[in-house]
Amino acid sequence: MKAMILKGPKTAFERVDVPDPVAGPGEAVARVLACGSGLTIQHIKAGRIAANFPRIIGHEITGEIVEVGKGASGLSVGDPVTAYYYLSCGHCRWCLAELEPLCENCGGNVGRNCDGGYAQYIKLPAHIFIKLPEGLDYRAHPAEIGVVNDAIATPYKVLRRARVKAGETVAVFGAGGGLGVHQLMMAKWARAHVIAVDVARDKFDACRKAGADDVVDAASSDAAEALMDLTHGRGVDVAIDYVSTASTLEAGAKALARHGRLVTLGGAGQRFQVSSLDMLLKEQDLLGSRYVSRVEVLEALDLVARREVWPMVTDIRPLEEAEAVHERVERGEVIGRAALLVS
Repeated sequence: MKAMILKGPKTAFERVDVPDPVAGPGEAVARVLACGSGLTIQHIKAGRIAANFPRIIGHEITGEIVEVGKGASGLSVGDPVTAYYYLSCGHCRWCLAELEPLCENCGGNVGRNCDGGYAQYIKLPAHIFIKLPEGLDYRAHPAEIGVVNDAIATPYKVLRRARVKAGETVAVFGAGGGLGVHQLMMAKWARAHVIAVDVARDKFDACRKAGADDVVDAASSDAAEALMDLTHGRGVDVAIDYVSTASTLEAGAKALARHGRLVTLGGAGQRFQVSSLDMLLKEQDLLGSRYVSRVEVLEALDLVARREVWPMVTDIRPLEEAEAVHERVERGEVIGRAALLVS
């Protein structure tokens, strides 16, 4: 099969021919139709996230099962599938509680600790594949369907984690990024008043199209003060931070209203200071959020199948153009998501 392989961090993709994978006991193989090209896997390519090399990266796939190994259940040849990102065990207390990101026996990530979707075929433990629901025209839109398991599912999970209600005000830091712009979309779907916070003014139009009612240029103003002004001094009900530097986290915390919730995920993951007195007197919550559960992937796919939301994929190219796509992702030039067509 053809594949785009990375032989090490900070290296260019190499187009290679490698043997087709064969399903072992408990495994399955899928033909890959498309694979998303998000910032997480660019971090692997750029050496910011450690991985086992040489490696075929990519996890946001649309595929069709072509082989099912002995003892694998729940899949049949021809099933349309995507992949769960974490190599969770499926049987520990956290997996059984539908909290797979907290798996006690997690084997890492698809496309990081095992080969991923930048190839014609992908082999995984059968339970890592997730069957697509009926009503998804995945063959007509393989790129868009492939990114749902991250670009839509992650913001969907954050809405639940932060208990966002209709009519509340939600501020999204890093709103112009691939996840941020979809968080705007999902917050608007949840009928919130949505404020985009970013330093990239050239992405504000896309933020508005995704659902932002207001925008804050954090490069030219104090984000916390701007959010307080926009809410007439009340503050935001929820601040969601996809940047997670000390400055963005502290701005989000300062801008919280009574009973406000701050959610951090991804980004820089830096330490920050917050007023414990504000947390006490205003009964505020500081929350962390990791990826999603399998159920949340399925629920996100159902939303897309019903066309309640639709992923924003603006750069779709053949697999052989992976290097050019990742150069754009690294420079922050992609609006929404990029994806590669494989088969």
